[in-house]
Amino acid sequence: MTFIEKAWKKQSFWLYLLAPFSLLFWLLSTLRRTLFKVGIKTTHRLPVPVVVVGNISVGGNGKTPAVLAIVEHLQSKGFSPGILSRGYGAMCKDFPYHVQCSDSATWAGDEPLLMAQQALVPVVIDPNRVRGGQYLAQHCDVIICDDGLQHYALHRDIEIVVMDERRVGNGWLLPVGNLRELPARLRSVDFIILNSASIQNKHEIQMQLLPQALQPVNPASVSQFAKPPVEFDYLMTGIGNPQRFEDTCDSLSIVFHNTLFYPDHFHYRPKDVPSGSVIMTQKDAVKCSGFALAQWYYLPVKATFSEHFLSDLTTLLNTRTPVKQTNGF
Repeated sequence: MTFIEKAWKKQSFWLYLLAPFSLLFWLLSTLRRTLFKVGIKTTHRLPVPVVVVGNISVGGNGKTPAVLAIVEHLQSKGFSPGILSRGYGAMCKDFPYHVQCSDSATWAGDEPLLMAQQALVPVVIDPNRVRGGQYLAQHCDVIICDDGLQHYALHRDIEIVVMDERRVGNGWLLPVGNLRELPARLRSVDFIILNSASIQNKHEIQMQLLPQALQPVNPASVSQFAKPPVEFDYLMTGIGNPQRFEDTCDSLSIVFHNTLFYPDHFHYRPKDVPSGSVIMTQKDAVKCSGFALAQWYYLPVKATFSEHFLSDLTTLLNTRTPVKQTNGF
């Protein structure tokens, strides 16, 4: 957890000294969105529907498992979805890039690689989401955009916001708070998903991350007769909300003697992982699989939602058919 994230969590009084910067952030972001809204800047429609799964805050909220669950549901309904990602942290610079399951997390980014391996659908990374979406539209009939709620150059047919127990924090924009947009932005989205938190009104959808069976980080290093250990020397992770992972392991009575937290999207090297048995998240595992030892395991999770969300999403998707490029959104 970074210094500023710790300050947000503690609601440190000195944060409000940064209020002029939050005001500047608001002015710039409001101006940018207004330029798209009035048509001075162009919003591009794609020939297939676009579903944005994003948030109004920074930090890990559980978007990746939500995206994977939505993709799985759409496949079961006969759609051929694809996933569009910015590819944060990827070393690849030739865009749009179609992620391959054999790629390294360093090359393609940890989350895009995880989604490509897990969903087995086209995953494209491109910081220019319009360009990436135009490429991906040639391979699928609906695009799930991982993050990108504030990328208004790309028209979206459905907006989904994922939040966790932190909700909107102190309600302030960066850097006083952790918000990219003011809480009023939530009134214009189609669905609000609460990850592992109690819903407060009928418009919110509850999402639970259900732990699955422990898996070896590198299956080739483990005997087919081996069983996961009952306790670990280390719990190690580099995600946006490491406390949630620790709490999940505690709830499952998984024993660990030490914790090691790295920044989100951290690129692991062999020397970064301590000797001994280690438990980590699946997002960590895709970055460690190339040098993993037999006693390293990860805990996969699967997202489940409140009743009717997925069916409501499908119904809404069927009613929103894109047309040719236009301005505004």
